[in-house]
Amino acid sequence: MATLSSYKKKRNFSSTEEPKGRLTKSGKQLKFVIQRHAASRLHYDFRLEMEGVLKSWAVPKGPSLNPADKRLAMMVEDHPYDYRTFEGTIPEGNYGAGEVEIWDEGTYEALQKESRKRDETILLKELQQGSLKFILHGKKLKGEFALVKMKTEDAGNAWLLIKHKDEYAVTTKYDAEKFTNKTSKVTKAVKAKAARTGVQKKQAVKKSPVPEAKARKQFNEN
Repeated sequence: MATLSSYKKKRNFSSTEEPKGRLTKSGKQLKFVIQRHAASRLHYDFRLEMEGVLKSWAVPKGPSLNPADKRLAMMVEDHPYDYRTFEGTIPEGNYGAGEVEIWDEGTYEALQKESRKRDETILLKELQQGSLKFILHGKKLKGEFALVKMKTEDAGNAWLLIKHKDEYAVTTKYDAEKFTNKTSKVTKAVKAKAARTGVQKKQAVKKSPVPEAKARKQFNEN
């Protein structure tokens, strides 16, 4: 059953502009959104409308159109339907602090062709069974996909996001980062963090000389 209690407990709405949200539904077609999120680590948030909320998965490497890729997708708390249009900054000190932008959006349907109401019934049953099959009608992602829950003992909330072989599938390497806004706040945040990490690594190397160089220096001094 859909609930936003976990979502609300993790957020301080007096300091974040994320939507408080409520259980609500779209019109005749189910909606999906993928948000690029530069938090402590860059990842993509994959969200499917169901039960008046957005069922959500964090995908570290982003989605792929190559069926050979089985992308890890960690299921997280339900997000409000209003979250699908959210873009902006989650301030420091808040859960998921960082920059958020919409990477792709559109409508989706169950792989089995049914009415809007029947679609949702099928999808909810598949979600419970741990094997979702659906068709995306997005700007970047199109065609058949599957979300499959991993069944290993320590899998927890781990799923796999997989592209089916169809007319939209590719056989070449697919990198979601190549299809991003190169001047967006998210991109700038990713580059700034990479630059800081590079500086920190250089400083660490300078402060801690390799053992061989250190030993050579001590030998020469003696």
